[in-house]
Amino acid sequence: MPTWISIAALAVAALVLLSAYVSWRAGRLDRLHTRVETAWAALDAALLRRGAVVLELAGSQALEPASALLLGDAAARARRAHGDGRAARELAESNLSRALRAVLGEPGFAVEMAGRPDGATAGVVAEVEAAGKRVLLARRFYNNAVAGIREVRAGRLVRLLRLAGSAPMPEFFEMDDEPPSAEHL
Repeated sequence: MPTWISIAALAVAALVLLSAYVSWRAGRLDRLHTRVETAWAALDAALLRRGAVVLELAGSQALEPASALLLGDAAARARRAHGDGRAARELAESNLSRALRAVLGEPGFAVEMAGRPDGATAGVVAEVEAAGKRVLLARRFYNNAVAGIREVRAGRLVRLLRLAGSAPMPEFFEMDDEPPSAEHL
């Protein structure tokens, strides 16, 4: 008789430990999903802010008409792509990054902006540069969060017990987010 009681006690202890571990894993998975959602909100805000300051720069009188048109069109397309799906948005945001590098990366651009009598233009250019850096960082944080959750969800226990529930697998946000060269700004 004492052997059955010992076996039952060990089985209950193992079950309690397994339940605690599964509960910990489920909590961790939930925190990772929250982290991905928060990182996505930060990336979305950074992209929208970059589009807004680029439109402000394009609307200023500081740029030549062709550059203003290029930046304005790219920023407007990026803002419109906000609701068109991930692939369309990635493409539009990448095009905006390329347009920024083409216009702001021109040799002599920084000297020309610094020589303007109105100091507001230099401020807007600095805002565009800062917004580009925030996009770069926000995308890295988001993609790191996605990589973390994908790694956890690839585990056998998570798949076997379906700890992720019906939450969709988060996707990486792939875009060209290289800011304009700092040597020209």
